[in-house]
Amino acid sequence: MFNKQENRLFEFLESKYREFHRIDFVANDPIQIPHQYKKKEDIEISAFITSILAWGLRKTIINKASLLMDIMDHSPYDFVLHHTKKDLKKCMQFKHRTFNADDLLYFIPSLQNIYLKHGGLEDAFFYQSNASMMERISRFKQIFFELDHLKRTEKHLADPKKGSTAKRINMYLRWMVRTNMGNVDFGIWRKFKPHELMLPLDVHTARVSRNLGLLKRSQNDWQAVMEVSKRLKQFDPLDPIKYDLALFGLGVTAEL
Repeated sequence: MFNKQENRLFEFLESKYREFHRIDFVANDPIQIPHQYKKKEDIEISAFITSILAWGLRKTIINKASLLMDIMDHSPYDFVLHHTKKDLKKCMQFKHRTFNADDLLYFIPSLQNIYLKHGGLEDAFFYQSNASMMERISRFKQIFFELDHLKRTEKHLADPKKGSTAKRINMYLRWMVRTNMGNVDFGIWRKFKPHELMLPLDVHTARVSRNLGLLKRSQNDWQAVMEVSKRLKQFDPLDPIKYDLALFGLGVTAEL
């Protein structure tokens, strides 16, 4: 049972979730990139790459992710598995902010290794059924960087064990795990449960969360992610991270 204040907050979050959880949301968001595909592996690879590029202006993110899909001949799974040295030459001029060709030239063989040696992205992330999300994300980073690589490339995958909010990875996991009801997220990963997800916390969703009284911690770190995610579970124990759409939308519209 909620008190009056909590009930008002619940109703507000629900109304904003319904407002922003709709198909036209996809048209202006980087999630539109994986929505171009039908095959599970194409969806999860394009979504992973897009999520890694997801900082800066949304229009620029969409343009850069679209360019990468062009480089991969719009068949990301086939490209990852069967690329040649000639194919990789097409990656040499790619750059988005601090993510450059050196990083991309590692990401592609690393993804290939994950599919050939670790059963694919879902298995590489899942780890153990009783593992925390922090443990799963941290272990995935270890798997991802098990091949020889430049140290600088490691910065493109967050590690919550080091305090990071892991915003982009949590966003990616939301895309893969949450139900596809409403045609926004995909719901193609069945080993995870939506209640295990953590909020993709950035400066905008953190600000909105504090303004709504969902987050008290002043620092944006993994502890803040756990705090606000736990709070959201009070409003929907089975699918708490659906409210990411509400918090993100409130930040974009500058309503809060």
